Amino acid sequence: MGKYIQQTQFTARDFEQYRKRLNESLKALKMLLAQPEFGRGAPSFGAELELYIINEQGAAKPNNAVLLGLMNDKQLTWELNRFNLEYNFMPVMQDKAPFTKIKKQMTDLLSCLTDSAKNRQARILPIGILPTLQAKDLGLKALTGLPRYHILAKTLRSKRGSDFHLHIHGEDVLDLHWPDISPEGAATSFQFHYRVNPDDFAAAYNVAQLTIPLVLALSANSPFFLGRKLWQETRIALFKQATDYRTQYAVNKHFPARVFYGLGWVRKDVYALFAEAVCLFDPIFPVCSQENPFAQLRAGEAPALSELRLHVGSIWNWNRPIYDPFDNGHLRIELRALPAGPSPTNMLASAALISGLMRGLQEHVIKILPEFPFHYAEKNFYRAAKYGLNACLFWPNLRTGKLQQRPVISILKDLLPFAQDGLSQLGIEETEIRQQMEIIHAGMESRMNGAQWQINVFDKLIQSEDRQTALAQLVELYYKQYQTGKAVHEWSQKI
Repeated sequence: MGKYIQQTQFTARDFEQYRKRLNESLKALKMLLAQPEFGRGAPSFGAELELYIINEQGAAKPNNAVLLGLMNDKQLTWELNRFNLEYNFMPVMQDKAPFTKIKKQMTDLLSCLTDSAKNRQARILPIGILPTLQAKDLGLKALTGLPRYHILAKTLRSKRGSDFHLHIHGEDVLDLHWPDISPEGAATSFQFHYRVNPDDFAAAYNVAQLTIPLVLALSANSPFFLGRKLWQETRIALFKQATDYRTQYAVNKHFPARVFYGLGWVRKDVYALFAEAVCLFDPIFPVCSQENPFAQLRAGEAPALSELRLHVGSIWNWNRPIYDPFDNGHLRIELRALPAGPSPTNMLASAALISGLMRGLQEHVIKILPEFPFHYAEKNFYRAAKYGLNACLFWPNLRTGKLQQRPVISILKDLLPFAQDGLSQLGIEETEIRQQMEIIHAGMESRMNGAQWQINVFDKLIQSEDRQTALAQLVELYYKQYQTGKAVHEWSQKI
């Protein structure tokens, strides 16, 4: 999806040729995976952060083009809506303190962006969904002017044949029909990348699917949308529904949405996930390259597989498989469920936790999966999104062989030793491990995430203010606390 696409009209032949290229890519990928040395390498970590641009009153400000021009930074890029930006951080390779290094990149970037935004009476805010966002901020006029976003909007709307239905039940209820995909851009995320050797991919990916609900509960930061108090991580439901082009027939036949959790545990290797993507989802951008993946393989090069990578980029798994030809080719897991904010400290602690779990539980997950049907992992994901740290999740009792429902904090406490051990196995120094796990532990003990902080402050404000004023004041208080750089459990709740 990061590819700049200028073409706006496609023919049936374009799609036919593209499908042929996708099948060639799958064959080349299978050949690549059969090479014993493919993808082996030291651990590395990377991240992308989506951001809101707000004005001096705390409302969305649609001027990403202006800020992109001011910054002139190739790592800063467009996002779907004009009030959003995305930054792609430099990956950190085999480092003893990778999360601290990415945090330093993030704080430097946010400081620089803040300075540039001041010149245009704007501010930068990392938050899952902006509480002051209103319906007037959305619509086709909100979409960034790049062709790929308008192709995406037109294609998904055309496939659906009717307005998108946003229906989210929380403390309040959202029940809204919307004609375009701009509400998807209201959901901003912190996307974390974890490199994994091909032989370890299935186990690491399954652990990610198993444990991301726990980390999501701890990280939730999106309780409001269009003035309504909904889920602790409303972003999860909103992103899925705002892009769900399925007709009622497709829903009844259980065809997956384009934003989805998964269809089952990975049994062998990453190939199944790429094949699944090609089999189940229609292409949106049938842009073909001139590359010959088989010639690249014969030359001892990692094939670009541009068509496959572009196609997978238009399918939004919450844990997305990534093939990258860089460094002679390698595999990553892109963890897409975590929200932007509330602070760099929180975001990188969450990244450390999920990284440690993926490594620390890798050798144990084979014992867990037979007693944990995938259906319950998916249920856990949506429960965690709705209730945050108040969620009770299904979890296997390996001693009795039965599923139990347990508080998410209780499960997390049991798994922290595995996370710490996993980080050690990844070569992370003890000081870094202790620092990151202390933040996680403090968040658990205080039962505080970004969503709960927002809810607590809003509930105080609404006692003396009308709803829109309370939400505006909430954004101001959030902005001030975010600027302290502290973890959210240390944020003041005074109004």
